[in-house]
Amino acid sequence: MKIVFAEPIGVSKELRESFNSEMQKMGNEVKYFDNPISSQNELGSRIEDAEVIVLANYPLSIDAIKRAKKLKFISVAFTGVDHIPLDYCRENNIKVSNAAGYSTRAVAELAISLAISLLRNVLPLDASTRKGQTRNGFLGRELYGKTFGIVGFGNIGQKVAMLASAFGCKVVVNTRTVRNEFNVEYMSIEDLFKVSDIISLHVPANKQTAGLVNQRLISLMKPDSILINTARGAVVDYNALAAALKNGLIAAAAIDVYEKEPPLEASHPILSAPNTILLPHVGYATKEAIAERAEIVVTNIKSWLEGKTQNAVI
Repeated sequence: MKIVFAEPIGVSKELRESFNSEMQKMGNEVKYFDNPISSQNELGSRIEDAEVIVLANYPLSIDAIKRAKKLKFISVAFTGVDHIPLDYCRENNIKVSNAAGYSTRAVAELAISLAISLLRNVLPLDASTRKGQTRNGFLGRELYGKTFGIVGFGNIGQKVAMLASAFGCKVVVNTRTVRNEFNVEYMSIEDLFKVSDIISLHVPANKQTAGLVNQRLISLMKPDSILINTARGAVVDYNALAAALKNGLIAAAAIDVYEKEPPLEASHPILSAPNTILLPHVGYATKEAIAERAEIVVTNIKSWLEGKTQNAVI
């Protein structure tokens, strides 16, 4: 059986050696591609003779997956799987697992750090200091005492709630599944957008959440409120968000995810919006999270080979 790591996912030398040794004893071949994928045609070439593939967040097209005629299992080195053609996989009995949970702490910590950075105006003040200027009378705002709204209450949303509570925030949540073990207040998404000082998004990308944060919801936000998106780009209408920022309808926004992976085109509306922190999708990118992700990926493969799929998506 051929196992192909179709793009680099940060597998350490030690883990690679131990996994290779174990697979060789079982008669399996492992191939690693250590350079990024440049096109769907290249991806198709990399996986065409594989029975197991590993992908991170590079989109897998129908055309590319059709070239992998022996494919039986995909170990996704990512939590979200909206870039994998799941319907095709179901129809062709291709099993899919993800790396759920590997970046929970990393993303939650980033969301909190972005909230503080916006409230304290960290980036503009850094720029002022480098220009030899003073604070020029600037006063920031504290996280303590703010109403922190969380949309989506899976593992990451729960972790953000714990951190926000530790900073002294009142936490309000919109979710389909109420969890009574948390000291939060549940409410409709409309009410959450009305009352929150900070809104942090933690929902997956699917048909129900596409364009969820639209002009209507943004118009409900307080003039001094901020929006943070470390979830998926597709859940926000960035044209509406950019317009709200330019017109002063909300105070600021911090964005880590977009409709596609960076680099962004120069005409993207959020690039010209004021009072923003824009990151190139780094919520998951810590040394600790990448190491944990690699462990989950290889464990998913070994479990599938033993006939007991873990972290199964389908």
